[in-house]
Amino acid sequence: MTPVRRRVPGVAFEKIRAELDVPAEFSAEVLAEAEKAARSPRLPDADDTDIPFVTLDPAGSTDLDQALHIARAGAGYLVNYAIADVGAFVKPGGALDAECWKRGTTLYSPDLRTPLHPQVLSEGAASLLPDQVRPALLWQITLDAGGEVLEHTLRRTRVKSVAKLNYVDVQADFDDGKAHESLALLKDVGELRLALAIRRNSINLDLPEQEVEPGPDGAWTLAYRDQTPCEKWNAEISLLTGMVAAKMMVDGAIGILRTLPAAPPEAVEDLKKTAASLGVEWPKGASPSTVMAALDRTSDVNVAFLEQAAHLLRGAGYTDFVGTVPEHAGIASIYAHVTAPLRRLVDRYGNEVCLSLAAGVDVPQWVREALPKLPEAMASAAGRESRLERAVIDTVEAMLLKDRVGESFEAVVVGPGKDTVTIVLDDPAVRAKASGGQPKIGDRVKAVLTKADPDEHLVEFELR
Repeated sequence: MTPVRRRVPGVAFEKIRAELDVPAEFSAEVLAEAEKAARSPRLPDADDTDIPFVTLDPAGSTDLDQALHIARAGAGYLVNYAIADVGAFVKPGGALDAECWKRGTTLYSPDLRTPLHPQVLSEGAASLLPDQVRPALLWQITLDAGGEVLEHTLRRTRVKSVAKLNYVDVQADFDDGKAHESLALLKDVGELRLALAIRRNSINLDLPEQEVEPGPDGAWTLAYRDQTPCEKWNAEISLLTGMVAAKMMVDGAIGILRTLPAAPPEAVEDLKKTAASLGVEWPKGASPSTVMAALDRTSDVNVAFLEQAAHLLRGAGYTDFVGTVPEHAGIASIYAHVTAPLRRLVDRYGNEVCLSLAAGVDVPQWVREALPKLPEAMASAAGRESRLERAVIDTVEAMLLKDRVGESFEAVVVGPGKDTVTIVLDDPAVRAKASGGQPKIGDRVKAVLTKADPDEHLVEFELR
């Protein structure tokens, strides 16, 4: 799918946030507590500021949770992964902690970031900004030549990032053969881990993301964005760490896992039928993971097939496990969220569990008491996040098209329905419902715009 960009005028995102009860400003009490913590964090004695960490994020990011350095370790690799130590700033049971529980996660609108923690922490004292000594949790994971985990350690320490890098520039550097020294081995490790993921039968749709981007003069851009290769490699480091953390929790019989139930056999069989109807090759005995990994994402038919494969990834949540340990079916492994504590509440608690297990001490009582409450808190936060994201995109789509009712657009059918189908327009980057006709998934169609209402966050089409 080719990225398409169109400018739309200013959108009242604040109205959307109000409708969805997105948190507004922090209270004076919370801000005062955060400012005090920013002035005097709990710094550990250990010091690893000699490791030349770098951060790798989208351009413009300032809430930097992770810093990375990869080195050779014999025939394998040593992954040094520093995670912002939010526990060094947030007092359990304090006003700031209570506010974090209400928010659950950082929310992103095109014009505003609604942080989990006040900016004095999330974009200041707790963020792994360059040339600043910061308290951090240092995961050191040794991999063999094939990318498999050999051993790992975790401790609180001090770190200092030497550079703040972004995906676009880093990818250009890799393409030019001049990657930053700290990331020179990221491609090797990332590709090894991606290959292992396929062998585990993990499911990675790897579809372009529909995004709203800022433009000049209050305008906004609607676009599809593909991940750069270095973004995928970097994501594998986070997944690796989450899998190591989950194993620690399981071995220690305490923790909170990110889970996704396995798709029922009939869902896989339905997907095979969809593949057959679209002409997508599914070799005998191949897993969905293997089939998806081989597909060209620029093909309309393949994109339509992958849209249907998303049905295999339903029901994600968290569990404070007891007895049977559930996997994350999408990753095909046990997995825990521990790498984004500035932006997700659950990660702080997962890290505290792992720190205790690594040190061979009891998990603090305040963490134990919180674990059963986290799944519900995170589910509530995820629901709000999903509704905000969908409302923003739907509103921008409607703003973009509101003066084009009656026009015909080229599109591809990507989803079935009883009375409507889901279509994706060639231009602009719009995904919407369409009624009429009996098209099949993957068909190219002409769709007439019948409604575009920004106030209702709604766009509708009719197939002709």
